[in-house]
Amino acid sequence: MKVIAAYLLAVLGGNAAPSAADLKGILSSVGAEADDDSITLLLSEVKGKDITEVIAAGREKLASVPAGGGGAVAVAAAPSGGAAAPAAAEAKKEEKVEEKEESDEDMGFSLFD
Repeated sequence: MKVIAAYLLAVLGGNAAPSAADLKGILSSVGAEADDDSITLLLSEVKGKDITEVIAAGREKLASVPAGGGGAVAVAAAPSGGAAAPAAAEAKKEEKVEEKEESDEDMGFSLFD
């Protein structure tokens, strides 16, 4: 990740095609170790490619990765069955309680006055 961050910093700084020496200079300026293998691999992967297209392609790939997981916790917490049912019912009751929003009248002024 450090090498990728250094590459992106160099590109954002105006260097469209940073070299290994540029990346090493950026990494050494922040006290990070420069791994030659990682730098060589990154430079070979992005050679001749527009960085905005590479980022867009990565976003498309990440769009298919599931990022949820709220239900998995409840399933994992209830392997015994009977004991977890009342806890789940209590959680649903707590979710139904709505918080009352303070009105502007209580403060003595309005945002739109």
